[in-house]
Amino acid sequence: MDAYNISVIGGAGIVGREFLSLLDSRKVPVKRLRLLATARSAGKVVEFRGEKITVEETTEASFTRDDDIVFLSASGAASKQYAPIAQAQGSFVIDDSSAYRMDPAVPLVIPEINAADLEWHQGIVSQPNCTTTPMVLALNPIHRVNPLKRVVVSTYQAVAGAGAAAVEGLRTESAAALAGRHEPSGTQKREIAFNAVPQIDLFAEDGYTKEEIKMANETRKILHAPDVAVSATCVRIPTFFGHAMSVWAEFENPVSPAEARRLMESTPGVRLMDDPGQELYPTPMDVAGTDEVLVGRLRADTSLPGGIAFWTVTDSIRKGAATNVVQVIEEAARRGLIRR
Repeated sequence: MDAYNISVIGGAGIVGREFLSLLDSRKVPVKRLRLLATARSAGKVVEFRGEKITVEETTEASFTRDDDIVFLSASGAASKQYAPIAQAQGSFVIDDSSAYRMDPAVPLVIPEINAADLEWHQGIVSQPNCTTTPMVLALNPIHRVNPLKRVVVSTYQAVAGAGAAAVEGLRTESAAALAGRHEPSGTQKREIAFNAVPQIDLFAEDGYTKEEIKMANETRKILHAPDVAVSATCVRIPTFFGHAMSVWAEFENPVSPAEARRLMESTPGVRLMDDPGQELYPTPMDVAGTDEVLVGRLRADTSLPGGIAFWTVTDSIRKGAATNVVQVIEEAARRGLIRR
């Protein structure tokens, strides 16, 4: 793999820092690394491979033809502002926000599922939501041989998905609650310590939140299955890392738990951790700091003959975000799609 000039917008954030760690641990060759962020974070110093890199403030003049790869890990507004500028310079842009996920001209990629979609990129590639990724990774091996028809999912999402401030907010709220005080940090819609908040993002007119709508639309796009019915309920819970979800899935033809297990076990990145007799099943603590999608509680859906139900957990900062971005870079490089 060639060494590239990489610029990271949001380089001081929780995903940006994990991205740098993964570049190092996966030995991705880097010619030059630049870290960009808001004015508030500019001036911070981050160490990468023994070099101290000062975070710069992002402006429209920040992007040049020297940038081979630009990773945007910031707000949707920032992505809308800066991605086209980097794209116009010929950079390979990977966006971690929702800004371009449903743009028909932008591939939405999980390399284990639809790496071929990278072939038609026009400079920008989008990164799926951190809840969509583990769900479709678990469902895809069955979908390939028995098309998915309907999925109902309830998520239990860690505060890390809302950023470093939310992680600190849970710490401070928990300390206050244990001392008998209620001191909301303001990082969630409601106080999160020892609570569960059934709202992530804003509500739409149909009563679903934008997070729930993202899961539905992204699943259809990634799987190339526009008619799949999806209903999601997304809940923030007081865990630091690791998104969990309960999934009920129906396919065009009945599928047994044994067949589902066989197909999932053959999928890179997915691991069964499922032995009810030994009370073995995955929890958020089991995935923190890892790249695996863990599946447990796999069983027949007794409300729908031929359907299945399962529980799945993944680290939202790793495979749900930074790891997937690194894998996109590796796959695009392998296919000769960077600076083509």
